[in-house]
Amino acid sequence: MTDKKDDFIFGLRPVIEAIEAGKTIDKVFVQNALQGPIYAELKAILAKNKIRPNYVPVEKLNRFTRKNHQGVVAFISDVPFHKVEDVVPQLFEDGKTPFLLILDRLTDVRNFGAICRTAECVGVDAVIIPEKGAAPINSDAIKTSAGALYNVKICKAPNLAHVVDFLQQSGISVFAASEKAEKLIYDIDFTEPCAIVMGNEETGISKEVLHHSDEKIKLPIEGKTQSLNVSVACGAILYEAVRQKFMKAN
Repeated sequence: MTDKKDDFIFGLRPVIEAIEAGKTIDKVFVQNALQGPIYAELKAILAKNKIRPNYVPVEKLNRFTRKNHQGVVAFISDVPFHKVEDVVPQLFEDGKTPFLLILDRLTDVRNFGAICRTAECVGVDAVIIPEKGAAPINSDAIKTSAGALYNVKICKAPNLAHVVDFLQQSGISVFAASEKAEKLIYDIDFTEPCAIVMGNEETGISKEVLHHSDEKIKLPIEGKTQSLNVSVACGAILYEAVRQKFMKAN
């Protein structure tokens, strides 16, 4: 069964059929300790397609739908997902200077959509998100992005720290936005291949990703309020990068 309003399907067989039909699966939630032959079939298909399910209590599934979900709910996205390992080499082959954005566990759909809108406007080549702990890429995200999600590559990765390592090995500097940073964004050269990391709305960037990043950067805060909305902060940083690129080109 499907619910177009919320971009999800539920039930063992419908989820299996959606995956086999090539639908882009954003997230799959499976009831803890679920068993049975049809679930075994689903589990094999998930593994084959490298889709990592989120195992949750039945109460969480009941919040998605009160109908007979059979212990499985899957969210479908109209936006295709890419692999960063494929995107980065292609950027270099095309003669581009990679300009990437990493969103570490952003959970607010509207923040995510707004950030992707800004990212597409400034020419970000790809937005990288974790497989787990990220906002769903649903109709609300697409609407908030004003359709920009159709025009910017979205890469999903199982481990963002490993992504940071891969980017660095590819010659891309990784700058993590943190209120505890010493360097201001104006002290950084964004004209070279780079990736900017923005963190979760409440907890910021994970320690592991911070540790692996090349540099911590921050925006100046002059008022009494000590932090900005992540979407606003991201926009300010991205446009500083654009300013530098514009000045270098002219």
